[in-house]
Amino acid sequence: MTLLAANGVQLEVECFGNPKHPAVLLIMGLGMQMIAWPDEFCRGLASAGYHVVRFDNRDIGLSSKWQGARRYSLATAALRYWLRLPVHAPYRLDAMAADTAGVLDALGIDAAHIVGASMGGMIAQTVAAQYPQRALSLSSIMSSTGSRSLPNPSIRVLRLLMARPPAAAAFDQQLEHYVRLFQAIGSPGFPTPLKQLRERLAVGLRRSYHPAGTARQLLAIAASGDRSAQLRRISCPTLVIHGDADCLVPLAHGIDSARKIPNAQLRVVEGMGHDVALGLLPILTQHLLEHWQKVSGSPSGGVGNV
Repeated sequence: MTLLAANGVQLEVECFGNPKHPAVLLIMGLGMQMIAWPDEFCRGLASAGYHVVRFDNRDIGLSSKWQGARRYSLATAALRYWLRLPVHAPYRLDAMAADTAGVLDALGIDAAHIVGASMGGMIAQTVAAQYPQRALSLSSIMSSTGSRSLPNPSIRVLRLLMARPPAAAAFDQQLEHYVRLFQAIGSPGFPTPLKQLRERLAVGLRRSYHPAGTARQLLAIAASGDRSAQLRRISCPTLVIHGDADCLVPLAHGIDSARKIPNAQLRVVEGMGHDVALGLLPILTQHLLEHWQKVSGSPSGGVGNV
């Protein structure tokens, strides 16, 4: 892993595979570190002939944390959002998209297949719209356009999402919160055994726990608002993947994304919720490889295994 300067911030980056192969840039979602893209998934894509790059978004993981003096209230932001007033945030999704382009700059990569999950999908969409020359293709997974007409998460899920323990909470308290959250939003068709879920979440918590950064990323989403007009400008080949059992970002969000991005292809995964469960990896890998091969043909390296 390497800390790189990108767009004026320091971002933790890790690469898999041959740098001479076509690049794939993976962008993770709200409050999630780059290791939420499982190692097995990254190695599988690399063995299929791709140079895979994952990184911690700003304000999370081992990347730079926002240092501004101003405090932002989630409660005030939520009220302003529901009243359809502008939401104030220290940064927006377009700044995180600029970070993403900065990662490519720092690694000397002209263009990549851009892949994002959840908030990462929103960032990936923004990259494809604002930096079209950097996107060989776009893959938007369990993400949204930000349209206000789309269905909200259930109240139970919202409460779990917002009730994050403070940074000073005991490790066990932090872990139990995330176990409950991922049991609620995970994929019912691809359940992760409890012991394995605990182990994977514990690795992330030991690596970094920064709830203030998650709150600011949530503000970035709210402040960025409805991005539908921007999505209509996307010109690269686009794949939208969404689960039919997603209770955090319901399937309607994926359908809306596919309708608004010109010529986008939609793949609905039965039993998929709002996680990257290990049982989903073969399906996600197959959809992504087929998409990239349609764009540029088969890379050197053959077909990978996960």
